Amino acid sequence: MTSEPTRFTGSIPALYDRHLGPVLFEPYARELARRLPPGATRVLEVAAGTGRVSRHLLSALPATGTLLATDLNEPMLARAAQVITDARVTWKAADAQALPLSDGEVDAVVCQFGLMFVPDKPLALREMRRVLRTGGTLLLDTWDRFEHNEATQVLHELALATFPDDPPTFMLTPFSMHDREALRALVSDAGFSRVEVETVQHTGHSESAADFAIGMVRGNPLWNQLVERGVDAAAFERTVAAALAARFGDRPCRSSLSAHVVTAIA
Repeated sequence: MTSEPTRFTGSIPALYDRHLGPVLFEPYARELARRLPPGATRVLEVAAGTGRVSRHLLSALPATGTLLATDLNEPMLARAAQVITDARVTWKAADAQALPLSDGEVDAVVCQFGLMFVPDKPLALREMRRVLRTGGTLLLDTWDRFEHNEATQVLHELALATFPDDPPTFMLTPFSMHDREALRALVSDAGFSRVEVETVQHTGHSESAADFAIGMVRGNPLWNQLVERGVDAAAFERTVAAALAARFGDRPCRSSLSAHVVTAIA
């Protein structure tokens, strides 16, 4: 199999933004933005994706503030640039392991659900520490365990059941950093102080189970792994929608979310 967990390309960015963004990522986008320190005027966003957090950071920034929003995937940033036209933001494709900034250049670094996809996580965190000014703030989050994010657990189990002899493993990546103490130690070891890790619960709301299923099946790189295995896309999407409706209701479809939110000082 050739697909990589960081390959958010093709139709994925638009479907991700439309069908997953409001349900899974919007609650935590607001969560991170409200924690932005009032004095922060120069902000770096790592793994900005389609700009779900970016728009809230821009609302929190003063008129003279600037936001550099980076992501490894140019198609994700292209989607963000289509919907966010604020002149204070610059979109730039960049690797979290080699950030395109000088030492101490920003007041805050924000990373929503991105660190899990970085091969060398200690290096990425050291890069975030490097570009922060002394006393600057790191804000990031990672998903909690599958069992506390039940809709995603349903999707993962259905994908495994559909291809038991060659299971698609994408969903293991975004849920690979659920250990709070390991996360705290990782951030501390990168040179940050006053590291706080808070587990935050929200409820995801989708207009319908079918709408949620579109994002769950076709709006993330799991889709690449399913295509490689010859999935009957329409049938699998219907199966996911039925399972979501049965478990979480339909019109709307509501499911529990849980993530760890990290705040630390450079």
